[in-house]
Amino acid sequence: MTASFALGAEFTRADIPVVCASLIRLAATLGDGEIVCDVSAVTRPDVVTVEMLTRLALAARRAGGRLVFTGVSAELRQLMELLGLREVLLPGEG
Repeated sequence: MTASFALGAEFTRADIPVVCASLIRLAATLGDGEIVCDVSAVTRPDVVTVEMLTRLALAARRAGGRLVFTGVSAELRQLMELLGLREVLLPGEG
């Protein structure tokens, strides 16, 4: 089973626990399914963005699901690379 959700263009570090809790509730309904997270609205990625994505991926794994990101901009991809998290957040991308 697959479910999806989208991140808004802007959020703060304080939003991270709230979004993670929503993802955990969604993952609980899926069991071991895949959750697709659209990040195309994120136009100015920063360290908080990567923290959000990392914590979401961890929350999904802990809940038994798998999180896949779509709509990843070149800027966000570069930031993930700079922080050493591209392989963690975008596994299988060359």
